[in-house]
Amino acid sequence: MTSDPTPRDPAWEGKRRRAGILAFAVGAAATLAFFAFFPGLPHVVDWGAVLLALLVGATARWAWQAHVTKKHGGAG
Repeated sequence: MTSDPTPRDPAWEGKRRRAGILAFAVGAAATLAFFAFFPGLPHVVDWGAVLLALLVGATARWAWQAHVTKKHGGAG
C-alpha cells in the first residue's frame, strides 16, 4: 500500500522557484559576459553563444535547485 503524498509547503516552493530563476539568470549572464568581454575572443555574441548561455543557465538552475532541495531534506 502506498502512502498519499504530503502537501508541499507553498512558501518553500516559492523560495525554491525564485532561487532557480536567479541561478538561471546568473549562469546565462556570466556566459554571455564571458563571450562579450574575454580578451582574444571576437566581441560579438552570436547565436552559438546565446544557445550556450541558455544551456549553462539551465544547468545552473538544475544544480542549484538540487543542492537547495538536498540541503532542505526534501525530495523533488
